[in-house]
Amino acid sequence: MGFILAGKLLHQVIVMFLLVAAGYWMARTGKISRDGSKNLGNILIYLSLPCVIIRGFQVEYTADTLPRLVASTLLAALILFVSAGVARLVSRRDDIGAFAGAFSNPSFFGVPLITAYFPESAVFYITGFVALLNLGQWTYGVSILSGEKVSFSPRKILTAPFTAGIAVGLFFLLTGLPIPYHLNKCIGYIAGLNTPLAMFTIGIYMTKVDFWKMFRRVSLYRISFSRLVLSPLLTIAILAFLPQFPDEMRYSLLIAAACPVGSNIAVYADLLDKDYPYSVQTVVISAVLSIVTIPLIVLAAGLVWG
Repeated sequence: MGFILAGKLLHQVIVMFLLVAAGYWMARTGKISRDGSKNLGNILIYLSLPCVIIRGFQVEYTADTLPRLVASTLLAALILFVSAGVARLVSRRDDIGAFAGAFSNPSFFGVPLITAYFPESAVFYITGFVALLNLGQWTYGVSILSGEKVSFSPRKILTAPFTAGIAVGLFFLLTGLPIPYHLNKCIGYIAGLNTPLAMFTIGIYMTKVDFWKMFRRVSLYRISFSRLVLSPLLTIAILAFLPQFPDEMRYSLLIAAACPVGSNIAVYADLLDKDYPYSVQTVVISAVLSIVTIPLIVLAAGLVWG
């Protein structure tokens, strides 16, 4: 299974990088401005991501549904905790590196990669991962960059766009009520914007990068090694002890953990007046390297898990 999935993921990653190239061309030729990229980011965060999460909850409710959701969420918490620890050890004096290495990009990269092989319902298994990752960025991540203590704001969490997506998705899952046809169609169309707009956004980021300088910056490879290799390998080890869980769950969580640096690092660095160009470089170079590492990580998992 690992060989087949790795091959499909390689094709999907190539398609995604063609979309990145399209976004790069649009920004490079002045057809998308910096303000335009922020608008795309707002569409992704406030519309597309919640709709992706809602779609992920559209699975047939069985006796195993709730236990699997709880199990995948607990595993996501463990994986994220390990990733944050690895990133902190690898980037001890580099706050942006610690943030970048800790948090992947499962919404933009993971979802299209998962659905390239598994049914769309497999996204269900990373809903907890996405929620906890966003919570971690807004609390622990911000504390790293700002130098302040971790702060949990219930109001901020409850009003977050991903929380709304989880609430709506859980409502329809637990009640068994169908989402009205036209509303469901609309949600599907908006969720479909996730991949192209996310890749366009990364392409726009790339126009802000000095490629020659970026590829010579050693710290970026250290961060990418933490994010793309160390954390995913530890995730393989963790999930190897849980063969009773379905392959859809294990591979979905692994892909989420193996994704490149989350683009939100650039947003937070910009808001907190940190080194914005450096934060963008962590996103770009990890995304470039992931075209090789993600298929290899999935292949390694297939060999280890059997």
